[in-house]
Amino acid sequence: MGTVGAGADVAAGERRQLINVAYRLLGSVTEAEDAVQDAYTRWYGLPRSRQEEISSPGAWLTTVTGRICLDRLGSARARRERYVGSWLPEPLPDRTEWDHAGGAGPTGPADPADQIVLDESVATAFLVVLESMTPAERVAFVLHDVFRYPFAEIADVLGRTPAACKQLAASARRRVSTARAPVPATGRADVVRRVKEAWEARDVAALVGLLDPAAVMTADGGGMVGTVLRPVEGGARIVQYMVAIADMAPGLKLLERSVNGAPGLVAERAGVVVTVASFDVLDGHVTRIWAVRNPEKLRPWGRAG
Repeated sequence: MGTVGAGADVAAGERRQLINVAYRLLGSVTEAEDAVQDAYTRWYGLPRSRQEEISSPGAWLTTVTGRICLDRLGSARARRERYVGSWLPEPLPDRTEWDHAGGAGPTGPADPADQIVLDESVATAFLVVLESMTPAERVAFVLHDVFRYPFAEIADVLGRTPAACKQLAASARRRVSTARAPVPATGRADVVRRVKEAWEARDVAALVGLLDPAAVMTADGGGMVGTVLRPVEGGARIVQYMVAIADMAPGLKLLERSVNGAPGLVAERAGVVVTVASFDVLDGHVTRIWAVRNPEKLRPWGRAG
């Protein structure tokens, strides 16, 4: 009995790690939680004798979670072809923002968004690059390069040889290598703050000066709220869009917030978060803006302060 109890305790203690793996694989807190819950359902559905045979419940759960995510990545491609407008990953607040937004308190159950470690591997730009990979590439790369799982274990997830998994990770790595190293948070925060101030002042010239001429803005409304369905290209066009929003949405307030571990902006109206924006910055200019407006993806943000 003691062995079974110990195995169950070890399995339960793996949830945080599994949520972190699944979010990076799927780009969705909700889907990550569902995948991990599915893996636990399979674990607790095993006969006790089978659980006792498994020397590492954590490795077993990771393998099963990886397989579930692989399947969901395949079906997600079809769903996203039918998605209205651009699809972006779910933005994450930092831990204090989550608690403030109405998440579980210290005595309540932890929400999955509260368990995700915010580092460079959840930066919006990084997650967008992951979206360009095949499902197998993404699984191989995330498990090996981000979480340092050996290819022998990844082979069990993908049903391929370790050598084939190594090639998949190398292919994915080439995609990532084209992305620039992130700008330090301090430099990015200064640019984001200046964008906020210029928008509040309706200073068109200042906004144009802060955006790279070739900047691109992508918005995700999921067909549930009004937004541009295709990326807006060019700093001047983006500024026109930003100013139009200011004119059409009286009472909109911008707040500086951490978004996926990096400086970003949150737009709220009457205390409710309606948009979460991430930024990519190069040489003091904004090169990319990712604006999530789909309310289903803003659940962890709840209400702004």
